[in-house]
Amino acid sequence: EVTLVESGGGSVHAGGSLTLSCVVSGYRWQSWCMAWFRQVPGKRREAFATINDDEMTTIADSVKGRFAVSQDNAKKTLYLQMNDLTPEAPANYYCAADGWPPRDECGWNTTTYMTFGYWGRGIQVTVSS
Repeated sequence: EVTLVESGGGSVHAGGSLTLSCVVSGYRWQSWCMAWFRQVPGKRREAFATINDDEMTTIADSVKGRFAVSQDNAKKTLYLQMNDLTPEAPANYYCAADGWPPRDECGWNTTTYMTFGYWGRGIQVTVSS
C-alpha cells in the first residue's frame, strides 16, 4: 500500500520560511511523478511544484525563486522549501505521487488533482502579516 505522510506545516509570519516533508512509502515504481498541491477552503486544489524520478522539477511562476521542491530517494521523502512567505489565508498543502505520468508530462501546469492516485492527508500552513 502506498502511503504519503506530510509534516512541517504550521504558522509563520510574512517573510518567514517553512519546510514541508512528505514521506512516501510502499511504492515499487521505477519511475514516478510527485507533486505539491495547495488548497484554500472552498477553492480547487492546485498543483504548484513537481519532481520526477529523473530529478526534473517544475515550479509555478507565482512561487518561483521562493519555493523549491526536492526529494531524498534514500529516505523516500519529498520536500518543499518555502522562503519569503507572503500573507495568505490558511491553506492546506498536499503531497501527491504516482507511477505516471510520463516524465515530460510531470509538470505543475500539466497535472491536476486527477493525475495522482496517491495523496497525503494534507497539512495546514498559515502566513500572517
